[in-house]
Amino acid sequence: MRIAIGIATRGRPAILAGVLADLARQTRAPDRIIVCHVTPDDVTGCIGAEFITAPAGLPKQRNAILDAATDCDVVLFLDDDFLCAPDYLRVLEAAFAARPDMVVATGTVVADGANGPGYSLAEGAALLAADMPPADAMAMAPHFNGYGCNMAFRMDVVRAQGIRVDERLPLYAWYEDIDVTRQLGRHGAILRLAGARGVHLGSKSGRVKQLRLGYSQVVNPVYLARKGTFPWSHAIPSAARHCLANLVRSLRPEPWADRWGRFRGNMLGLWDLLRGRAAPERILDL
Repeated sequence: MRIAIGIATRGRPAILAGVLADLARQTRAPDRIIVCHVTPDDVTGCIGAEFITAPAGLPKQRNAILDAATDCDVVLFLDDDFLCAPDYLRVLEAAFAARPDMVVATGTVVADGANGPGYSLAEGAALLAADMPPADAMAMAPHFNGYGCNMAFRMDVVRAQGIRVDERLPLYAWYEDIDVTRQLGRHGAILRLAGARGVHLGSKSGRVKQLRLGYSQVVNPVYLARKGTFPWSHAIPSAARHCLANLVRSLRPEPWADRWGRFRGNMLGLWDLLRGRAAPERILDL
């Protein structure tokens, strides 16, 4: 089995360099590491990978990685701020071998800095070192979708079904992971692997403007529901939950989040939906 690690990156070369160095700890080495960046500055000081370029935007960069990995059986997409436990790839390979029906695997996130101020590389490494793996490293359970910071695709299904990451979801591409993995899930199982573990640093550098994020939080779920990859029973509660959270927390916002900016984006998205002008690409004009 040939396994490629694919990393789309923009504007975080120091963190990416640390992640690439950390991948050398894998007990099962990847066959390829493909990093897709936009400008040379994105990968300054980075070594230990193949470097390709694509226009800015997570879907475009991830599609470029899929196109480059034609000789691979599995592509594991990692965020450029995700640290894998040393046995991650070993468990992933064994899981794909044991479950021929599995088309998407997503690992277990030990700690997720996206839900807080984020972790440094040193803090992430310490969290991984303190983690207690499960007694059954091969335990698997059905999951609704793959989580974009660490999700692996079976490439023969990707190729046979012409699966692509939706490039109508620009920039940070809110919920692109749900869309593409739910597409794949029509052809097999989506499983979460208990023994494939890691820490998502949740770095706040290189992120989109919070107004744009807020717009995507409302418009993207509705777009995906209309497309058929995200049930309406999930889309409406998701949009409503984020609107409410951003409004309430704007009274005492976290230092790392512009809650009022997000809420303004939420309201712009709702207004566009009401007048029939909503589209994921609209964030490019905000």
